[in-house]
Amino acid sequence: MDHEEAVEMFFAPAPDGTKDPRPVTDGAPARRLRDAYEPLSMHGIWAKRTREALHAQGHSFFSGYMATRLGVLGDSAPGWLVVSAIAVFEPSFVIDTWDQARSITDQATVQELRDRETTANLRATLDGYADEAEVAETAAILERAVEAVPVTGRPLFAALKARPALSDPYGRLWRATDLIREHRGDGHNAVSIAAGLHPIEMGILAELWVDYALGEYSATRAWPEEAANAAARGLDERGLITSADTDATLTDEGRRFRDGIEARTDDSQAALVAAIGDDLDTVIERLNRWSARCVEAGAFPPDPRKRAAG
Repeated sequence: MDHEEAVEMFFAPAPDGTKDPRPVTDGAPARRLRDAYEPLSMHGIWAKRTREALHAQGHSFFSGYMATRLGVLGDSAPGWLVVSAIAVFEPSFVIDTWDQARSITDQATVQELRDRETTANLRATLDGYADEAEVAETAAILERAVEAVPVTGRPLFAALKARPALSDPYGRLWRATDLIREHRGDGHNAVSIAAGLHPIEMGILAELWVDYALGEYSATRAWPEEAANAAARGLDERGLITSADTDATLTDEGRRFRDGIEARTDDSQAALVAAIGDDLDTVIERLNRWSARCVEAGAFPPDPRKRAAG
């Protein structure tokens, strides 16, 4: 899949009448923070300048995704380590794509490209929509939170934290939101594993929880149809979803179960949210405003379910 095909797929408009999913509208503080920063944190994936620079290096969309997001683990990271860190993608797809990414460009080059082009793209996107002093202040608050939490059990957060600090306020804002996103993602993976979920099941429950149809979002994680169908049947047999068909929804028990996963994920963010402290509402308001601009500018998919699913 090339970059333009990815944009066509992931930027498809939501069906008429699609609203913010319940997890967004009823979210706890940690969830409110997550939904506020998501378009900013993913600027390294969706920024046009970054995508074009990766394409010029010879990357497809997914090899570029692996190189930029997982490249913080370094060129020598074995494929199975990358599988472990990214969690919900089919393992052989991850390993093959990671090997392809490493054969195209060394990871130090990719990370420098990502930092430079993403920072420039975010600055241009928010030009006239953000006050640079507010951007710098918000970045400093989020950086304070990042420094307040340990890296234990969080491989992607730890690897990203080891990257050299950025000096541009817009780069600092993006990097801080990216770090917090990886911190939450590592915590969410741990909670899901502790709950006994297979990676396919993680994707299915997440997509139904934010109102996608069965397979509409989880299918982008490259699992074979047979494996995905078997996982859906298993969730049906456990009483967590209503059927193994495309019209499946979460049962009441399934919603309670998935709500519990999210609550424990929020708990994994408690120290980080506490470090933001009384600045939380101000930070969320600013991040939501700047994220809305990213969506408006075509730098993040417009479907609110995609924003909620991560």
